[in-house]
Amino acid sequence: MKKILPTLLVVALAVSCAKKAVPTTTINTPSTTNNTITNKDGTATTIPPTATTRVANVNAMVVIDGNGRIVTPKDKLPVEDNLHPDYSTIARAFTPAQKANLTLRYKTIPPKIIYVPDVFTSKSLKGTYIIYKKKFWYWKKEDGLFYLDETYYK
Repeated sequence: MKKILPTLLVVALAVSCAKKAVPTTTINTPSTTNNTITNKDGTATTIPPTATTRVANVNAMVVIDGNGRIVTPKDKLPVEDNLHPDYSTIARAFTPAQKANLTLRYKTIPPKIIYVPDVFTSKSLKGTYIIYKKKFWYWKKEDGLFYLDETYYK
């Protein structure tokens, strides 16, 4: 009897420790195969896969950089989005004081104007916006391009 109780404790301890396992992480990816459903009349209906993933890091097209240089000319912008930029008024660089402020605060000079497709934008009461590199907020203006929020450089 003296040996049974410690043996049961050791076995119970071993069994309880053996069940601890780290759950595996799964990544939700859309299925590449189509799902087929058979209707009541015997015909087959194919349902295309749906993607529910959200794009976290968006590659934006830089139109005007922080130095006022035109990076993307008008003929390289997408035609289907009906963009109307006036490069003579928007191609302005940050002032030296603004550049110093941005470099000191953020260690970089972000682009002044970018283009992002509407699929990757978000909307609020203030307007349509995009967060560039998880740091800088850009707001959409009437010409269809996104301008850096003025709170970064004022």
